[in-house]
Amino acid sequence: MSAQLTHIALHVGDLGASMAFYREYCGLQVCHQRRDEHKTIVWMAEPGRETEFILVLIPGGPGRPQAENDFSHQGYALASKQAVDDIARRAADSGCLLWPPRQEAYPVGYYCGLRDPDGNAVEFSYGQPLGPGAEDAV
Repeated sequence: MSAQLTHIALHVGDLGASMAFYREYCGLQVCHQRRDEHKTIVWMAEPGRETEFILVLIPGGPGRPQAENDFSHQGYALASKQAVDDIARRAADSGCLLWPPRQEAYPVGYYCGLRDPDGNAVEFSYGQPLGPGAEDAV
């Protein structure tokens, strides 16, 4: 069997703020929590995908402010360009918009970027080869 990507784990400075961000903007829900003697580790997933891919949040992290030319990010597909615009508008109002919506050539599509509470970039797109709009993008 080949390797299968199952999760990404992030150290976070404020567990509650990170959980709220990923719940509000990405639609993730807590699917598991475990507590050791010092901290609670939270697993979050898209509803219905809890056995496919999760985001693990580990408290006590240093934060990761990214340099302006660092385009490392998580990517989430949305159902339409309007959904990208809506997320960008909400993020601008909350002060976490990183990249305003823009259209780029295939395979990039239409996207915007947000900063999570620890400084990680999170992209929301429509029309990339994965996710909604893929069939219309080519």
